[in-house]
Amino acid sequence: MFRKEDIEQIERRGSSVKTVEEQVERFRKGFPWLRIVAPATPEKGIEVLDEAAAEAAVKYYENADINGKCKFVPASGAASRMFKDLFSGLDALNSGKELPEDSPAAKFVSKICSFAFYEPGLFGETVYACPEYQKKVLAATLGDSGLGYGSKPKGVLKFHRYPDGEVRTAFAEHLVEAQNYMRNEDGTASLAVTISPEHQHLFEEAFAEVKDKYEAEFGVKYNIAFTYQDKATDTVAVDVDNRPFRTEDDSLLFRPAGHGALIHNLNNIKEEVVSIKNIDNVSAERFLGETAKWKKVLLGRALELRDKIHGYLKELDIVTNANIGSACFASVIPGHTGLGDEDIYQSEACMSLCNDIEEFLDRELCVKMPAAADCKSRVEALRAKLDRPIRVCGMVKNQGEPGGGPFIIAEKDGSTSLQVLESVQINMSDEHAREALSNATHFNPVDIVCCLHDYKGESFNLLEYVDQDAGFISSKSYQGRELKALELPGLWNGAMSNWNTLFVEVPLVTFNPVKVVLDLLRPAHQN
Repeated sequence: MFRKEDIEQIERRGSSVKTVEEQVERFRKGFPWLRIVAPATPEKGIEVLDEAAAEAAVKYYENADINGKCKFVPASGAASRMFKDLFSGLDALNSGKELPEDSPAAKFVSKICSFAFYEPGLFGETVYACPEYQKKVLAATLGDSGLGYGSKPKGVLKFHRYPDGEVRTAFAEHLVEAQNYMRNEDGTASLAVTISPEHQHLFEEAFAEVKDKYEAEFGVKYNIAFTYQDKATDTVAVDVDNRPFRTEDDSLLFRPAGHGALIHNLNNIKEEVVSIKNIDNVSAERFLGETAKWKKVLLGRALELRDKIHGYLKELDIVTNANIGSACFASVIPGHTGLGDEDIYQSEACMSLCNDIEEFLDRELCVKMPAAADCKSRVEALRAKLDRPIRVCGMVKNQGEPGGGPFIIAEKDGSTSLQVLESVQINMSDEHAREALSNATHFNPVDIVCCLHDYKGESFNLLEYVDQDAGFISSKSYQGRELKALELPGLWNGAMSNWNTLFVEVPLVTFNPVKVVLDLLRPAHQN
């Protein structure tokens, strides 16, 4: 399948022939559909907290023992999609057409003074309906001779202007958030920001502009790590016949494998507790109180879950340790005089503990366990379900925004679990799956808190908990030629499939993404 030149190209990228061959085979085999049991709803699968419970979660977080915190911000790539409508409008104007009054580009020009990046000297005197003025505004926004926003990453774009004249980028708002709810005991705030290598200087400049000011104003010390999506995680493209796609110079074409590749970046974080939030999901500081409160709620629930699970694992260690002395056993199992291996798994203490764990898994995490072959197998299955990374995902009521949906699915081992599914992972030809999708009430705005250390204090190897069957294949093109692209299991989908998962409802006010530039006109982004 591969020539000598192909093998050299593959190895230069840090990949292997075996990996690429497996990717090609995946195109041929496809991905299996996940079996949906039901949508996760407030009736079953999504926790809805009243005010007292929310406050209790906040207090739990504030008093918890945590081995380091870090805010993880996926910020890779340019903001070209954010300005897609403006590019279309500029193309139309350049070809002599007029913009419809209700077109996104015309609306943008008519509201130019409301954007944080508005500069009178750059955009000139406002004549909103004039095609030449429209062309000037769009070109000044997108082109390198102006703001150059058409090719810059979202993180360094000016999102918010404050009454005192301060203007903040999306990245700056993440810095302000981090010092509020992710501050470590020593006064530091750590952020891991995934970027494209060609944009690093822009982020470094954006950080340098505010670092001293924010550290003095908030009494914080920032630790910033800029990380890249590893080229070795790129996947090979294939043609419509599932043969490796070749470019005009006859070399293989590799493509970024989606945000699922970022599990490698997340795996490099050594702190115990990590908060994940997309670069464009920020709001003006007047919303920070509500945003921080609910982030702390998620953090508190994650830590409560951590402590409950770690407690169960430690209890399992005690009641199933066949080598423990009878005197020690007597302290936890009254009347115990020393048992053999099989007797221990069948002991009343062990059976009672297993019952408690199964009830907890079902009640809290929607994990129903299949019947085990014997008592020892039951214990081992429960231990395996408990001893894994933890994530708590904020869920907002579905208002038609794009995002992954929460579902209860059937696992390969016969158990059930909570999962976030993208629409491409749902078999629309299956009536039950379509019905589950239509009955879904919430979606995931990528507001996630993770606990990444096991009950012995060691970091999990997150790569061991990825469901490799949870990726998908998409149709793309290259220089007008059709191709197929392979998306790795998404960071908050298949890459976290084998984690312990809890869904918690959060208010819509905490979700303020900027997918298109006109989103910056929403109240959450205006002052």
